[in-house]
Amino acid sequence: MDGINPCAFTTLLFFLSFLGLQGGGRGRLAYAGIVFSAAAVEILPHLKHEGALWPIVIGGGLGVAAMLGLKSIGERTEGKVGLVSLIAADLLIDGVVLGMAFQAGAKAGLLLTIALTIEVLFLALSVAAELGDAPERRIRNFATTSMLALMMPVGVVLASPLASAPEAMVTGAFAFGLVALLYLVTEELLVEAHEAGDTPWATGLFFVGFLALLILEDTM
Repeated sequence: MDGINPCAFTTLLFFLSFLGLQGGGRGRLAYAGIVFSAAAVEILPHLKHEGALWPIVIGGGLGVAAMLGLKSIGERTEGKVGLVSLIAADLLIDGVVLGMAFQAGAKAGLLLTIALTIEVLFLALSVAAELGDAPERRIRNFATTSMLALMMPVGVVLASPLASAPEAMVTGAFAFGLVALLYLVTEELLVEAHEAGDTPWATGLFFVGFLALLILEDTM
């Protein structure tokens, strides 16, 4: 962390945000590459190093069950309440994963913060579009957005006991986090991006995002 290049760090962060937001639906391919890179570089090596089979199986299984459960709830729920509830759950899980990343190290936590910050930008745009800006709803909208803003910090706090937890529990938690990130990539970002249409340029954005985070890690 002491050797971070501030210029390269700032430039790459701006570049990644620009790709994600300006590319519309296809721009989510760049973000998918960023999240996939964070999972592959910061979480997967930790699991391979630990080598504990059953904690990985149990944690990964719980992650699959949780993600599929959220998907099922989303398919049954409609309207603003459903969207806000799903985003709140998504942010809470992201906060837990982020807290676990900081348990692995400051660099891992920072890289995952970058990846999840871009996700929050997407979610903020979705919430703003859904809630609207009617004057009579401003207080309700403020309360809703404030609640959502607290979800990720709450998730980080929930992950803090892992610092003193048994190693098997920590390994299982990392397996859960890995599944959550991979689900975000495969079932949400890639699906939404491909709905906007497939082109070679758009597909290349995935690898641009993947390589950009690797370069960013090398600057630290």
